[in-house]
Amino acid sequence: MRSEQDKGIKARAAAIGILFVMALGSSGTLRAAALSEEEIADLVFIREEEKLARDVYLTLSDTWGTGIFAIIASSEQTHMDAVKTLLDRYGIPDPAAGMGMGDFSDESGLKDYYIYLVDLGTESLIGAMEAGFIIEEMDIEDLREALSRTTHRDVSRVYTNLLRGSYSHLAAFTYQLERLGVTLEP
Repeated sequence: MRSEQDKGIKARAAAIGILFVMALGSSGTLRAAALSEEEIADLVFIREEEKLARDVYLTLSDTWGTGIFAIIASSEQTHMDAVKTLLDRYGIPDPAAGMGMGDFSDESGLKDYYIYLVDLGTESLIGAMEAGFIIEEMDIEDLREALSRTTHRDVSRVYTNLLRGSYSHLAAFTYQLERLGVTLEP
């Protein structure tokens, strides 16, 4: 009886091993259930949108020397890294690879948006805080939409964490604007 059980266990283990090998992509990365084209497009866009935020905040940190921009830029780098992990996991090329400050592979206007936000943010400290407010509102909207389109728990978890970060950043910019006598409604 024991040897029959052992044979069954060995057969199941072999089948699992075959499935595991079949799930490996050509790059050797484990490919869980495939992402839809929409989910792939969302991940690629979110990676560059997080880069947009980081690049603007680094520029504004250099311009104004205020801690808020350096701290949030560091957080945005963490967001970029989290999305990069997903890109790697699913074998998706990184759109931000090799891109310099303010450069994007996205053709939907992120470069123009970067220029607009940097121009706004370098005019005045209030403009800089408003640029941060605008970025975080955009991130929240895009993350919520991307979250509604994914069926993968790992992707949902990352988007949910990024959303929490963006809400926190939005609150920080709202507070700074109120200290400067400006009230903006999200």
